[in-house]
Amino acid sequence: MELASLRRRPAVELLAWVVLAQLAGALGSVFTVTAVGSWYATLARPRFAPPNWVFGPVWVTLFTLMGVAAWLVSRRDHPRRERALAVFVGHLVVNVAWSAAFFGLQSPAAGLAVIVVLIAAILATMREFAAVDRRAAGLLAPYLLWTCFAAALNYGFWSLN
Repeated sequence: MELASLRRRPAVELLAWVVLAQLAGALGSVFTVTAVGSWYATLARPRFAPPNWVFGPVWVTLFTLMGVAAWLVSRRDHPRRERALAVFVGHLVVNVAWSAAFFGLQSPAAGLAVIVVLIAAILATMREFAAVDRRAAGLLAPYLLWTCFAAALNYGFWSLN
């Protein structure tokens, strides 16, 4: 389905952006699923680490918000729309890279390096989205906060192990 056709069907376009974001989450989970029951379970955990079951619902919610934010930007007729969406897609790649680094490589140090880049990528995405649709940038705020928390957790895992 071409972009012009999607723009005439907002619900389909919304679904497409949410699915794209969720696919990034699913791709990242490929690295996570195999490590959670094995390597990750052997690590000393920071005392503020939530139970493992918390992560799934939080990430599904955050990826949904990301998709809605991208949809809001995609619906605007703005000269920076394409750039904002390109930054968004690029940031999804960095998101997946964190899972590959931390869980796939089983390296809290590599995860820590990537999550710093991820936070910068989220901020860049928020900046680009804000130029097009401030609501979209606002929808990414919980994601930024959670990722900062995840960075603190990542640091905790690195320092304890």
